[in-house]
Amino acid sequence: MSSAGRDEPLPGRQVALVDLLDRLLAGGVVITGDVVLSIADIDLVRISLRALITSVGPCARGGEQP
Repeated sequence: MSSAGRDEPLPGRQVALVDLLDRLLAGGVVITGDVVLSIADIDLVRISLRALITSVGPCARGGEQP
């Protein structure tokens, strides 16, 4: 199967959770969020959250062994 055909959505196609996580981690996922605590429309605390989640595979270099 070509890579172009694999990325096209198919109607009624079911994807296992493991396959979905594998595809997401292979390309990387960025999760962002903002939390704001306020009283009477006055912002007291603002927290910005950012996370990059990706898979890490073994890196093969010439002459080095794990």
